[in-house]
Amino acid sequence: YSYYIVYINSSPSFYLMKVVAVYGTLSDLLSVASNKLGIRASNLYNGKGGLIDDIALIRDDDVLYVSEGDSFVDPQTEEKAAEDSSSCHTDWLTLNIGGRLFTTTRSTLVSKEPDSMLAHMFREKDVWGNKQDERGAYLIDRSPEYFEPILNYLRHGQLIVNEGINLLGVLEEARFFGIEQLAEQLEVAIKNSHPPEDHSPISRKEFVRFLLATPTKSELRCQGANLQGVKMLCSNAEGASLKGCNFEDPSGLKANLEGANLKGVDMEGSQMTGINLRVATLKNAKLKNCNLRGATLAGTDLENCDLSGCDLQEANLRGSNVKGAIFEEMLTPLHMSQSVR
Repeated sequence: YSYYIVYINSSPSFYLMKVVAVYGTLSDLLSVASNKLGIRASNLYNGKGGLIDDIALIRDDDVLYVSEGDSFVDPQTEEKAAEDSSSCHTDWLTLNIGGRLFTTTRSTLVSKEPDSMLAHMFREKDVWGNKQDERGAYLIDRSPEYFEPILNYLRHGQLIVNEGINLLGVLEEARFFGIEQLAEQLEVAIKNSHPPEDHSPISRKEFVRFLLATPTKSELRCQGANLQGVKMLCSNAEGASLKGCNFEDPSGLKANLEGANLKGVDMEGSQMTGINLRVATLKNAKLKNCNLRGATLAGTDLENCDLSGCDLQEANLRGSNVKGAIFEEMLTPLHMSQSVR
């Protein structure tokens, strides 16, 4: 008898090796192989994949492969393909991001975000024809500072940004590389990093402090401020923006801006019932649609002041300068007796 090594024609991790004695016909050999290997052997191949249909074709020391009817697959070729497949995503590569080198694995770039641009670029070798520098690192013209948090996210799935790194920059890189889950996390982080807007009113004391600390040539904006009953006698608020401010105190305390310099101030839409603006300077000021009912404007300089749409009922304009002042669309009639100058 001659002895031959017979393999099941299957994947390398499953094929078994048995030593069988060859005698009789090809059918006898297939029957023995079936018993030894625990399969229903029907086809026999030599080491090169040739189908054996006559036992006389078998030579001493031949390595034979038997199958249950499947075509021949070389286990060595299949094993190599499996090795290539398993190593495809674990091989190391280096990226040159804006002149800075990052070394990582292919798996890191393709596994966490499989639909991202990085995954498409590096899932298969050299498919995109990526440019490499003289050291073999793949060239990508992006910011290394903002890319580092992205690479770390792909490594461990956590968003970690070092102090001093602008989240907006990282967000733009995440969007560029198509890493959507990270982009969503960054948008939330950016939103949470901004303190909520404070719309609470400032006190009279705080406003006066701001006013006194502001240089005379600087612009002061207090739009919508709550200035109920404020005392600003002889203050300098030239050019200030006080649109929509509330000077009315429910307790009846009147705001007092007597002698204040309010040249060019914008107080449009402010509530100023009963306010004291006696001998104040409001030249070129904007007072459109203000509530000045019962206001004291005696001796006030209102030259070229826009008072369109104002409520001046019972306001005291005696001795005021209204040269060039605009009184269009008044809510209440303006009697000449209210102004003598």
